[in-house]
Amino acid sequence: MVGVNKRLIDIGVNLMHRSFESDRDEVVARAIEAGVSPLILTGTSERNSDSAARYAVKFPGQLFTTAGIHPHDARNCTGQTMDTLRRLAVKQQVVAIGECGLDYNRDFSPRDVQRKWFEEQIQLACELEKPLFLHEREAHLDFVRILKPYLGKGNVKAVVHCFTGSAQELEVYLRLGLHIGITGWICDERRGRHLRELVKRIPLDRLMLETDAPFLTPRDLPVKPQDGRNEPMFLPHVAAAVASCLGVTVEEVAEATTSTARSFFGLR
Repeated sequence: MVGVNKRLIDIGVNLMHRSFESDRDEVVARAIEAGVSPLILTGTSERNSDSAARYAVKFPGQLFTTAGIHPHDARNCTGQTMDTLRRLAVKQQVVAIGECGLDYNRDFSPRDVQRKWFEEQIQLACELEKPLFLHEREAHLDFVRILKPYLGKGNVKAVVHCFTGSAQELEVYLRLGLHIGITGWICDERRGRHLRELVKRIPLDRLMLETDAPFLTPRDLPVKPQDGRNEPMFLPHVAAAVASCLGVTVEEVAEATTSTARSFFGLR
């Protein structure tokens, strides 16, 4: 495993996923031992966001969370959903609204429903002055159309989580002032080759790192987990891949992305 002398922040961990049910505490411990701390746990539904916020209390200062509705789950939203998110978002450990956005790749929720609840969550972030943790897949035009009017209002910031898009899409996001999250996708010699060039275009004060665990296990890990499950402890491997692309040391990437994440999420 790649060693890093500076700490890293994993901005996107699906730690409440069922694959972590039996060893969640140990996953956190392994991450801390690997120099990955704090972790930001991703909320994707009302129930999941509540569970993440409750779990994070066990590790003060080491675990933070988001609260939001993933576009896949938008079909389950009700008239009480925004009140639930608002109640969660005021908790000290909850540092962003999301994961929210649009996913036209799988369309698990009808597109008009996705758009409605995406905008509702943007408005909540504006109201509470919380950053947005965003998801976009094959929905770039609608995503930008809905989001753009709210950018620049007050102190609203947003990160496009797990960016895998095109050069043109990246240019638009950067021009809008968005931050960019990079995952182990960049380690995939098949699907992530274009990211190895695009990452060079992202200013370090807009770049953050994430595993999206348990998904997106880096394909080029020297020792792959037997169950294929990704963990936050593998984030140094992602940092090393980014450093290689940028022609800098992994410590420089760690220092810059950690500083950016602390500023973006308001972490002390």
